[in-house]
Amino acid sequence: MELRSNQTTTALYCRLSQEDELAGKSNSIHNQKQILKEYVEWNGFQNLRSFVDDGYSGVTFDRSAYLEMMAEVEAGRGSTIIVKDHSRLGRNRLVVGILLEETFAQYHVRYIAVNDGVDTINGIDDSIAVRDSFNEWHARDTSKKVKTVIMAAGRAHRDLRLLRLQEG
Repeated sequence: MELRSNQTTTALYCRLSQEDELAGKSNSIHNQKQILKEYVEWNGFQNLRSFVDDGYSGVTFDRSAYLEMMAEVEAGRGSTIIVKDHSRLGRNRLVVGILLEETFAQYHVRYIAVNDGVDTINGIDDSIAVRDSFNEWHARDTSKKVKTVIMAAGRAHRDLRLLRLQEG
């Protein structure tokens, strides 16, 4: 069904970083889409449009589907944004705070994070700021762990090459 110019969309936003993918299937794009599909069917949302960023960190907001979704919002064509959980929107507490408290309010966009029970139609409570801080911390912590593993693998590979050279 094609939207008429006076209709707004419900954006279903999914994001998966490479680090999230390593954590298991619970954050998979397929799983996120399934949860959102069930939620919108159960709650009667219409004029759905999916936006998917696969392989993007939540720390950056230079994500193609996110930017496309926000362009729709700024053009007045988006009324609701729904994500599986709040961290899918992003893991930068300052940017996410501005989105929730200023941008979405300015454009009259309802924001829902299904698994976290966040729905801006009920207002924004103080626990969201704590959740945003945790989400940002998680991204930093995961990034450090991934870098440590990569560096260790590089050292092991180098050591193996040196051993082979010494043996040869």
